[in-house]
Amino acid sequence: MSNSTRVVVVGGGYAGTLAANRLRQRPDLEITLVNPRPVFVERIRLHQMVADTGTATADYGTLLGDGVRLVVDAVERIDSVARRLELTSGAALDYDYLIYAVGSTGAVPAQASVPGAAEFAHAICDLESAQRLRYALADLPLGAPVTVVGGGLTGIETASELAEQGRPVTLVCGGALGASLSKRGRRSVAKQLRRLEVTIAETVAVSEVRWDSVVLSDGAVLPSSATVWTAGFAVPDLAARSGLRTDELGRLLTDETLTAVDDDRIVAAGDCAAPSGRPLRMSCQAAGPLGAQAAESVLARIAGRTPAALNQAFVGQCISIGRSGGTLQFARTDDTPVNVALGGRTTAAIKEGICRGTLWAIRREAAKPGSYFWIKGGSGSRPSQTADEQVAIK
Repeated sequence: MSNSTRVVVVGGGYAGTLAANRLRQRPDLEITLVNPRPVFVERIRLHQMVADTGTATADYGTLLGDGVRLVVDAVERIDSVARRLELTSGAALDYDYLIYAVGSTGAVPAQASVPGAAEFAHAICDLESAQRLRYALADLPLGAPVTVVGGGLTGIETASELAEQGRPVTLVCGGALGASLSKRGRRSVAKQLRRLEVTIAETVAVSEVRWDSVVLSDGAVLPSSATVWTAGFAVPDLAARSGLRTDELGRLLTDETLTAVDDDRIVAAGDCAAPSGRPLRMSCQAAGPLGAQAAESVLARIAGRTPAALNQAFVGQCISIGRSGGTLQFARTDDTPVNVALGGRTTAAIKEGICRGTLWAIRREAAKPGSYFWIKGGSGSRPSQTADEQVAIK
């Protein structure tokens, strides 16, 4: 029987995969990563996969360091008393420490709130939803009208990617376009969207989705051969159904060391974490550092040390506008935007570099555990994020 300390990471996204690699700083750990898919999903590229301008998956064999065991399964319940995970397959997995990194997803509204949305709207929040949308678009003629619902960054990137193909796209914002951006950032995005002939509807929302159209809040009916829903934010309910304390959206409540308020053997990372009830923005910019800090908290507890408090700063937001454009919005370290933004082809290259860099950083951590670096100094005054603001940024 092994005397190794067993650490299980639930969720193989940006935060979970980096956390698993960083744990390898201690050679005496038994590290297991549990993920429902056998491939890593680059969520920041799903809009590219939908438009067939890029791929959005990577092989875990190229991302995980030696000794990290991948279990392709889903977790049905966390038994925190027995320190055991009940898996969908019927198997069980025991742990000494658990890193909870199940991520987030989009939220298509229920039939009662927006009739027809659950039935006729396509999501783009996960691999399977994006694949279904890709197949649906492939069956449509290029001139068929497409409606994208949600004026956040996911909606902007999806609308621009499809419009660049020559599709007629209407972006229904339900409020301000790019609400998380500064005035200059919004102007930059709007200018580039209009260049791609995207119709922007900021002052109206969608009140009904039909199989061939959408009804707007002002009563207008827009033809829509495919409706893409990008508004809304949700978190898997694993923590809640396991009896752990969560915020109103289901994110695991933790202290400033990312340790669950219910159990010091459970540490959270990524979109599903709510440190002190003030979650960071949904983004790979937050996920990587949170994964690294979650791993450091576990390593500290194993060593008998007090874990360090969360320390993380933001630098801005980078949005792709098709393959040839983009907007770089600068921000204060607490993630509030400043009225400075860049746009154009150079920004497109920066965004592509960021996308490539996220996987490079995970692979680098696999090769040299403990090497991952993140910008610090902005955790003291991070703003709270609403559900709409969370989904606005990837």
